Order: sequence, then structure tokens, then C-alpha cells
Amino acid sequence: MCGTCNGDTAGSAAAPTTTRPESASTSNGAYPARGKPKSSPYQSVQDYISNVNNFKIIESTLREGEQFANAFFDTETKIKIARAIDNFGCDYIELTSPVSSPQSYEDCKTICGLGLKAKILTHVRCNMEDAKKAVECGVSGVDLVIGTSSFLREYSHGKSMELIQKTALEVIEYLQSTGVEIRFSSEDSFRSDLVDILALYKAVDKAGVHRVSYMANSNPGVVGCDIELHCHDDTGCAVANAHSGLEAGATHIDTSVLGIGERNGITPLGAFMARMVVTAPDYVTKKYNLKALKALEELVADAVQINIPFNNPITGFCAFTHKAGIHAKAILANPSTYEIIDPSLFGLTRYVSINSRITGWNAVKSRVEQLGLKMTDEQIKEVTAKIKQMADIRPLAIDDTDSIIRSYHLDLQQ
Repeated sequence: MCGTCNGDTAGSAAAPTTTRPESASTSNGAYPARGKPKSSPYQSVQDYISNVNNFKIIESTLREGEQFANAFFDTETKIKIARAIDNFGCDYIELTSPVSSPQSYEDCKTICGLGLKAKILTHVRCNMEDAKKAVECGVSGVDLVIGTSSFLREYSHGKSMELIQKTALEVIEYLQSTGVEIRFSSEDSFRSDLVDILALYKAVDKAGVHRVSYMANSNPGVVGCDIELHCHDDTGCAVANAHSGLEAGATHIDTSVLGIGERNGITPLGAFMARMVVTAPDYVTKKYNLKALKALEELVADAVQINIPFNNPITGFCAFTHKAGIHAKAILANPSTYEIIDPSLFGLTRYVSINSRITGWNAVKSRVEQLGLKMTDEQIKEVTAKIKQMADIRPLAIDDTDSIIRSYHLDLQQ
């Protein structure tokens, strides 16, 4: 049976009815689950390498996000976004390099002075001048980056692997003397020579960095420090890669709100939360303020003048909308039949649409009860047929459907 088949069409036999309280997390009468499975088939099997139940988020909207085509964040906007990210519970907030411009330098100092719970990082080139500017701003940590692939070594900075390692160790030694947290990142890692890059990771790990970045698909036993993963979304795989990275031993994931960033951006914070709340529900619900996600995404969407996509995980306008009769019937009985995520975890509600030709009588019954009207199941099936008849002619809004229901109910009283 296809997904748009009703399963409970007006001509089918009436299902037994029971009286159940409406769910507070349902906008039109969906009932709470009768019982939840003891365990989820979507939860990863824990092993000695995987960190799906113990990871940290480096939120990069104010760094990677500034590279988004539409992005322009003035100081006031940066402060609002930083506070919203902090309120959500992200462990780190990464800022644009203070060397990028005079205002970037001032903004970095300003955000460092806000007294946020999250640690403030800045992302700079792996050279002494940039590192000193970062420390001047008062950041908690410095993220060093340098291209290591043959492409970037030839066309970007022109340095050999030997010179890269020598420079990195000098900068790391300086940063250690200042007491800041240090991350070393090799840009374009997947196109870098594996032997070269592992030798570089070993050297910086031995020098005492706190994290290396973009190494999760390598052997985590190569280094003793933490491993950060920064995934771009050019092929739509950023969330999957981030999750796989955690399974492979990564400890920190870079995100941005709505995934904004260079080109197609990076791992979206909300989509990543959608994946991880299924994989590690206890960890995620206790650590992050999930109900703040919608406001955070709206804040950033307004700042960069975009709409939140209709199919955005969690906050897309139809993320928790159910329409087909077969879906609606099951959702009304037990939401876990078709929902992998409980919308109430994010302060949202589900919606069962009855304004179409593919609606079912159980969904219409739910709306009838919401409207405080009394009808038998057979009468509800009749009014469902009228709704379908009208929906075959033109699109319907909820007011249209309510009008059909109320008119039918009024005729019954006469």
C-alpha cells in the first residue's frame, strides 16, 4: 500500500473507539504514545572508540558562517548570535580571525568580554603574527589551520611539509606559553598524503596540542589528544560524516546554524541535533537546550536574509506534519509509529492535516472532537467524504474544512 493510501477511508469499517486525553504536544488532537519501546533501533552500539554518547560542539556560525554568501554580521548581531548559541549550550564558539579586519579584531575582543559559559575560540593561519593577534583578544583557545594537500601547498602558500611542521611547532610553543587551548588543523586533509599528514599529527600531538582537526577517518590511536571534525556539505553528507566521525573516534564536531558557510556550508547544528537526539537521547537532552533551537535558527536566518527551508530537520514548517490517512490514523494512536523524534523535545507540536483528498476519517474525527462537536463514526465518515469531494476541486484551508464540518453538524441538528 502506498504512503498516500488512506487505510481508513470513509467506506471502511469503523474502528473501535476509546476515550483518550489529547497530547499537549499535538496541535490538533494527536494522542500520546501508549508505550515507548525500551530501546531504539537507531541508537548506536557503544564500543571503545565511538564518542556518539560523549561529544562536544564547536559552533562556527560566527566564523564559518561569515563565509556564507549573504552574511554580514555587525557587532550587535554577533553579540545576539553568540548569546543565543551560548544559551543553546554549545561548548565552544568559534570567531573569525582577528587578523581579517580591524572590526573583526574589535568584535573578537568584545565577545570574549561577554562572560559567556562557552569557550571562545578564533581560527587563524598557522603563523606567529596571527597567533599573537588572537591571544591579544583574550580568547580561550586558538585554532591553527594550514593547507597540507599538494594542491594547497602548490597553489595557496607554497610551503613544504617540512616547513609546515617547523612553523607549526614554533607557533604551538608560543601558544603554550600563553596558556590557551590549542587546536591544529590540516586543511584539505582527505587529499593530503596519508603518511605526511599522520607524521604531522604525531608531531603536533607530541608538542602538546589539545586537538587535531579532520582526522576522524584515520586511526585515532595515532594521537593521544582529542580529534575535531569539520565537514563541508557539498554533497549533502555533512551530518552523516559527522556521525560517522564520532563513531570512528572524533570528540568534537564543528557546526553552524542552518549549516551556513563557504559554498554549501558545513554540518548544520539543528540537523546534527536531530541525528544525535536519536542516537544518544539521554546525553543530548540533558546537555543542550533543545527548545532554544527554533529561535536560534530564526535569528540567524533573519540576519542572513534567508528562509528556513521547508524540509529543514526539526524546524522546517512541515517537519512534524502528517497528511495521508494511513499516517494520520497511526499517529493519532501512537506518534512513535511515524515520528523518529518527539517534537515536544524541541518545544514544537505535530500537526495532522485534514485539508486534502487523502485525509482519513480518524483524522477528521480528531478535528471534530477539537471543535467540541458530537458525531457518530458513521457521520464522521460522511463528512470526510464531503471534505474529499471539495478537495478534489480546489485546495482547502483549515477554515474551509471547519466550515464543512460545522455545516454538516448544523444539518444534523435540524
